[in-house]
Amino acid sequence: MITFYNTLTKKKEEFKSIVPGEVRMYDCGMTVYYYAHIGNYIRYMMSDLIRRVLEYNCYNVKQVSNVTDVGHMTSDADEGEDKMEKGAMRDNKTPWEVAKFYNEYYMNGRRRLNILDPHVLCPATEHIHDMINLIKRLFEKGYAYELEDGVYFDVSKFKSYGQLSGNTVDKLEAGARIKVKEEKRNPYDFALWVRRVGKHANHAMHWDSPWGDGFPGWHIECSAMSTKYLGETLDIHTGGQDNIFPHHENEIAQSEGATGKKFVNYWLHTTFLTVDGVKMSKSLNNIYTLDDIEKHGMDPLAFRYLCLSTHYRTPMNFTWDSLKGAEQAWKGVLNFMQKMQETKAEGTKGKTEEVAKLLEETKKKFLRYVNDDLNTVQALAAIHEMMKNIYKVQMEGELSSEDASDVIETMQDFDRVLGILQVKEKELPIPKEEIEKLIAERNEARKKKDFKKSDEIRAMLKEKGILIEDTDKGQSWKVA
Repeated sequence: MITFYNTLTKKKEEFKSIVPGEVRMYDCGMTVYYYAHIGNYIRYMMSDLIRRVLEYNCYNVKQVSNVTDVGHMTSDADEGEDKMEKGAMRDNKTPWEVAKFYNEYYMNGRRRLNILDPHVLCPATEHIHDMINLIKRLFEKGYAYELEDGVYFDVSKFKSYGQLSGNTVDKLEAGARIKVKEEKRNPYDFALWVRRVGKHANHAMHWDSPWGDGFPGWHIECSAMSTKYLGETLDIHTGGQDNIFPHHENEIAQSEGATGKKFVNYWLHTTFLTVDGVKMSKSLNNIYTLDDIEKHGMDPLAFRYLCLSTHYRTPMNFTWDSLKGAEQAWKGVLNFMQKMQETKAEGTKGKTEEVAKLLEETKKKFLRYVNDDLNTVQALAAIHEMMKNIYKVQMEGELSSEDASDVIETMQDFDRVLGILQVKEKELPIPKEEIEKLIAERNEARKKKDFKKSDEIRAMLKEKGILIEDTDKGQSWKVA
């Protein structure tokens, strides 16, 4: 049984897909107007984890993610300037060039973090026709109305508005403090289509529509693209906590207003990231990217490990010390795998009952934890406990090659969910054939008790970046 905390119902629920064995899942993607930072990637790692856990449980997942490359205003509502226009002004490029550059940066970062590519990646600018058709449906259902500067959604007509966030129409009316144009029926009505007039008269990205030359509102994009690829009711929709209102609330209103069907069964959201205990902010100069992590001499996968060691619904505080600690723990896992590979290579036969029992118990714990609302904190703890006990068996001289092979297979199975072992092999400083030739010469020198030559070869390899380790079972080497 898999359980998720559903933001819609405010409780943890057993997951049941609409179609048995299949999952339709949508992620709110990046607004590609600037460099993706670590706070952005946390939520995409959460989506990645959801997909991996579902696939681990033999579900066939179709994951769709959008790319917002038009229409997202700086206020997350309808005020301010389009973020893509802002990025274009800052970089002295066209919005299209800005979108291409920062989307490539974002996707590259996903791969550095071993985040699986979505099955469908859909830029908003390639789905304008779908948005126009959805707005037409909202007019037919009486939810949309037209003003001089564009088309708006009448929130007062959608009776269940506020079901996700708790911001009902009554509460919004009671707390309204914003200054809005008088023509708007309600201060909290939101834009479906923005005409190229007034402050948006020179907007660089624009298309023809039944309501004039202009561009789509931010919220309509996700409704149009998610239903296009996944149908009118989705199993799962993900996002950050900051997306709950107004973005996801508005998505529900548009989608259910147009179709008359429930839009999403399970809403999952990550909490905020703080840095050194405070919110990330450009003014505080504490917004970090994966490039910053690498400049500090650490691997982005150490950041993935750090995120896995904190539950996705628990606020995470990033510090460089916490990342260093995560990297040490992550490298401990990699070193463990290397030791198991070395033991496997020894070729000793037989299986140890204690090892088999350890693996079986850990597999059960791992599955139970990851299926319990993605509890990777406990799952990692179970793995480290298993590693400690395997090392104990090895120190007692009872770990065979077959045992090590089973351990490796189990760890690789866990990694289908965790995604922390798929690291690029270090590039060899010299050809592998040359390394093996020098090691063979060193072995020959040692047999002849020519320890001077043996040490010279060892020193030569170290100078070239290859470390030799001598054990009672022979030699092994690794890249420094």
